Amino acid sequence: MTPIPNISNSQLAQVFNQVADLLEIKGEIIYKILAYRKAADAFNDLDRNVHDIWQEGKLQEIPGIGKAIAEKVDELLTTGHLSFLEKLTKEVPVSLTEILRVPDIGPKKVALFWKQAGITNLDELASAAKAGKLRSLPGMGEKSEQKILAGLEALARRSGRLPLGKAWLIYQSLSDQLSKIPGVEKVESAGSLRRRRDTVGDLDILVASRQPDIVMDAFVNFPDVVRVVGHGDTKSSVEFSNGVSAQLWAHPPERFGTALQYATGSKEHNVRLRELALKRGLSLSEHSLTRTDGSEILCSTEEEVYAALGLPWIPPELREDRGEVQAALAGELPLLIGMEDIIAELHTHSNWSDGKLTIEEMAGEAIRRGLKILAITDHSTGLGITGGLSVEKIPQQRREIEAVQSKVGNKLLLLQGSEVEIMANGELAFPDEALSQFDLVIASLHISLRQPSEKVTSRLLNAIRNPHVDIIGHPTGRLLPDREGADLDMDAVFQAAAEAGVAMEINAHPSRLDLDDINARRAIALGIPLSINTDAHASSDLDLLHFGLGIARRSWATAEQVINTWPKERLLKWLKARHS
Repeated sequence: MTPIPNISNSQLAQVFNQVADLLEIKGEIIYKILAYRKAADAFNDLDRNVHDIWQEGKLQEIPGIGKAIAEKVDELLTTGHLSFLEKLTKEVPVSLTEILRVPDIGPKKVALFWKQAGITNLDELASAAKAGKLRSLPGMGEKSEQKILAGLEALARRSGRLPLGKAWLIYQSLSDQLSKIPGVEKVESAGSLRRRRDTVGDLDILVASRQPDIVMDAFVNFPDVVRVVGHGDTKSSVEFSNGVSAQLWAHPPERFGTALQYATGSKEHNVRLRELALKRGLSLSEHSLTRTDGSEILCSTEEEVYAALGLPWIPPELREDRGEVQAALAGELPLLIGMEDIIAELHTHSNWSDGKLTIEEMAGEAIRRGLKILAITDHSTGLGITGGLSVEKIPQQRREIEAVQSKVGNKLLLLQGSEVEIMANGELAFPDEALSQFDLVIASLHISLRQPSEKVTSRLLNAIRNPHVDIIGHPTGRLLPDREGADLDMDAVFQAAAEAGVAMEINAHPSRLDLDDINARRAIALGIPLSINTDAHASSDLDLLHFGLGIARRSWATAEQVINTWPKERLLKWLKARHS
């Protein structure tokens, strides 16, 4: 048999996840299902091509891969087929796994639709739901049916783009590899990754080099490349074993600024710049600015490109053709918030709820990162978190915080806070008497996000109008890339927040990035303060701040508009005024 050399890690993971899905729909015992799930996760987490590990005979050295799984991988890579999967698909229609992509539909429901209504694919599910044929099934009803229709609409809106956090990690690895290639003088991200969009398509990367042929040859031969889409003298495109595609451009250093500006985009921003160039008798391309006589203006930096067009440098996060060129021409670009402006982290979790570290350990991590203020905001018990903070334990936690405060002295100001759940009925999980004991209160939606817009909006409005609530955490409750946020009436939400003076959070965790940049800019326009927080549950989470900062910069936020930049005295005064 001819080996299958080009199967990627992500493709292999998809095969084993599909096996697990089909077994779960079939009703197989759970330990078998979990074995395949664990194998899929292991393949996705590999930092090497699984084909190379297989050829070395070391499959069982991968954590989570036993003899039975290794034998199936061997069969798949040797023959291109997996007989176990082929047998399984004769018993369970493989198209049923498509239905699992619909939000809030699990294997048991898929099995119900299949066995009792003969539904085997998304089209049949949509037709049955629209015709009202699902509501009569066991455990279903009209509301459940409408929820499925909404889920189908949400599925249709998904783009298949990478979440920013995943794209960033992949770029960091590629950047490290590229920087080691002889002749590479500089490496920079471009495209939507550099503009810090919350999701990213293909990765765009630029290098400055006078030896582009060496760079291109090395790039297409990176260990994890499974397919070379294009291999040119100055540009190459590849697909990696994790399923991600990337484009690499190489330009000499003296042209790097023009190339970087062009590749960063957006397309609409670049159109504005080309129009401006034409008015100045210039032509702008990825290679240079060209005068009408054919002579070139070479730009090694982006600043030189913008200066030649009579503009100050425009930060990448603003380049979406949302008025940034006009603002630059008028000298009205905002001084965007920077990492150096952030002195407070106001949304973290300790081992009093679902955090990994003690309060003292969290304090130490904050100090090491140069923070001056840290709020411990453990979950209320209303979310169902094991060991969540109860009303009875609030004084006990206060004593621990005070003990840690005495140890760290003036290195760090510790605040006792809570991330209190906005319950399905609109009430907060803690009564007002308990909320009044905290220095800071964050109210968040985690459950019943699929309620009708009017109801879920009303829940959030109740929280905003509670005088003890200071910040609304990750307001829509979305999770990237698969869970849409609640269907909120954002006009009503922002109006209430502006009236109450409540801050709206940009949650920096890359699975959230919520508020998004569009809504954050709307909040700024209404004078609503923002708060950028990591929602840290472990020490490494504190390093995710730059993702939230990117969203804030995309929203044109300045340091003044973000409460995490305020000096201790100002923040405490603001909190005291809110609670008086």
